[in-house]
Amino acid sequence: MSQASSATTALLERFQEIFDRIAQGSIARENDRSLPFEAVQWLKDSGFSALRVPQELGGSGVTLPQFFSLLVRLAEADSNLPQILRVNAGFTELLLERKEDADTHRWLGVIAAGKSFGAATSERNNSTENSVIVTPDSRPGYYRLNGEKYYSTGTLYADWILVRAHDQESDLNVLIQSDAPGVTRVDDWDGFGQRLTGSGTTRFENVLVPQEQMLDRYHASQARRNTLITAFYQTVHLATLAGIARAVQRDAIAFTQARTRTFGIPGQSSPRDNPLVHRVVGRLASLAWSAEQLVNAVAVAMENVHQARRAGQASTDDYIALDVQTFQAQQIIIGQVLEASTLLFEVGGASATSDKRRLDRHWRNARTLASHNPATQREARIGNFHLNDHAPDERFGTAYA
Repeated sequence: MSQASSATTALLERFQEIFDRIAQGSIARENDRSLPFEAVQWLKDSGFSALRVPQELGGSGVTLPQFFSLLVRLAEADSNLPQILRVNAGFTELLLERKEDADTHRWLGVIAAGKSFGAATSERNNSTENSVIVTPDSRPGYYRLNGEKYYSTGTLYADWILVRAHDQESDLNVLIQSDAPGVTRVDDWDGFGQRLTGSGTTRFENVLVPQEQMLDRYHASQARRNTLITAFYQTVHLATLAGIARAVQRDAIAFTQARTRTFGIPGQSSPRDNPLVHRVVGRLASLAWSAEQLVNAVAVAMENVHQARRAGQASTDDYIALDVQTFQAQQIIIGQVLEASTLLFEVGGASATSDKRRLDRHWRNARTLASHNPATQREARIGNFHLNDHAPDERFGTAYA
C-alpha cells in the first residue's frame, strides 16, 4: 500500500464511527424532517470541518483527493451533511488561495477551532442581482448590513455567515456571526430533496459589521480569474452524488439479503440467488465505482493545480483545463447516479417503496443536487471549448482570485 493510500485509510478509520452514527439516524431524520444539528456538531468537534486547514494552523492539512474521498463516505451516510458543510469547505479553499496575511490566518484559525461558515449569496428575485446593501455606520470603522438572501445553504447550522453584499463602490464579501443582532435564519427551504440542508432565507436588518469583517471587494461582472473555486464547489456536489450511489448499492444489498420471496416464484425463495437480481446489484456496484473514480480523478487534477499554484507555476490554461474536466465529469456522474437511484427499485417489489425504508430519498436527493448547476449549459460550454477553443466563462467565485 502506498503512503498516500495508507494515509487515506487512516483518515477513513478516524471518521468511520461518526459516519456510522450519522447513517443510523438518516431515515428517521428524513421521515421526521429533523434537522441534523447534533450530527453537524459531531463533525465540527471531530475536526472534519477543518480537514483542509494546514496543520500548523490547527487543522489536518489533508490533500484534495483525501478530502473528497472522505466527503464521498459522509454522503453515503447522509447526503445532506456534505452540502451543509459545502460553503465551509469552499471558504476554507478560498482562504488557502488568498495571500498569507493576518486576515487569512485569523479565519483559518476560526475554522480550525471548530467554527463553521454558511452562505448568504444567492437571491430569489426576477433577475440576477445583489440587493443586500452595506452602508457606513455613524461610528468610524463600522457598517450596517441590510437585505435578504435565499438558498442560504448550511447557514442554520453555521457559526458565521459569508454574505455577498454591495455598497456604492463594488460588491464585497462580509463575514458576520450567525447569532448577531438583526440576523434571522428561516428554515423555509421547500425542495423535495436535500430537505435538511437549511438552504432557505436569511435576513439582515441593520446588522452591525466592524471593518475587520469586510473580507474582500470584487466585481461580479469581471471576467475569469485564476481560481480553483468553480471546480471545487462543483466537485463537492459530485462527491455527494457518488456517496448517494454508494448508499444505493448498500441499501440494495441489505434489502435483497433480508428477503425470502421472489416475484413470480411460489413459496419461499431467495432473491439473492436470482441471476436477474445479480445483474441489478452488479450494475449498481459498477455505477457507484465509476462515479467515485471520476470524483477521484478530478480531485487529483485539482490537487495538481493547487500544488502548481503554490509553486507559482499554475497557468490560466491549467485552470481552464481543470474546469472543463470537472464539467465533463458532471455530465457522466449525474446520469450514473440518477440511473442507480431508479434501478434500486428493481431488486424488490412494492415493499421497496415503503416510507419506513425511505429508499426514494436517494433519487430525490440526487435529482436536487443535479439541478443545482445547469448541466445542459455546461455541456454546451464543453463542446464550444473543444470545437472553438472558447474557455467556459465562469464567474462563480471570482472574488477570491
